[in-house]
Amino acid sequence: MKKKVNAAILIIGNEILSGRTQDRNIAFISSWLNTKCGISVNEVRIIPDIEKIIIENVRLLSKKFNYLFTTGGIGPTHDDITAQSISKAFRLKYEFHQEAYGILEKYYGKKKFNDGRKKMAKMPRGAKLIYNPSSAAPGFMTKNVLSLPGVPSILNSMIENCKRYLIKGLKVHSKTVSLYTVESNIAKNLGQIQKKYKKFVDIGSYPFFRLGKIGVAVVTRSTSLSKLKNVNKELMQLVKLKKIQILKI
Repeated sequence: MKKKVNAAILIIGNEILSGRTQDRNIAFISSWLNTKCGISVNEVRIIPDIEKIIIENVRLLSKKFNYLFTTGGIGPTHDDITAQSISKAFRLKYEFHQEAYGILEKYYGKKKFNDGRKKMAKMPRGAKLIYNPSSAAPGFMTKNVLSLPGVPSILNSMIENCKRYLIKGLKVHSKTVSLYTVESNIAKNLGQIQKKYKKFVDIGSYPFFRLGKIGVAVVTRSTSLSKLKNVNKELMQLVKLKKIQILKI
């Protein structure tokens, strides 16, 4: 039987924290896990390239969630320390993965297969490869931790190759209703509906400004289609009662 499966995302990189690089991986991984795998992302952290901090977060999040996805720090430079840090987090030997070594040697050719490129073949002992159709250098899975590169285009091309290692959870269904109103006008009513269905449906309200008007997008999510329909039925009754204009259902 399928059950609720969750995950966390750990973004590793000084360039994200400094603001020099804007992260695009969180939204992509979260959407892919939710829609394709039935896995909900329950926590996201962004941390620097510091070994001690990486080790602490990997240990904590890998215990707390079914899966942990890390991005960044698996390249050829001195500050790419994710693989080494994960090895230490799980007390595993940090060594060359023979298959990864062979893939990279073939891709670059023996003459151009320098020390930096060889470094990308070093992983925790027993790691399973996540194949890379874009630039050859594979990601890897250690226990329940899946490590991917930070470059969005490469990560995007690799993500489907994670599926073989994941147990799918219950699919989360969602519905969005966009209303021309202010949050305070419906906050109390939404709270009452949420309290009634708190074990089955998550309700979120997100304000927006569009075409010169203030509005609220009400998003409902649930693994139960019937409960989701019940909530949205009550939401439509609320809209009718308060004579709120619907922008989009």
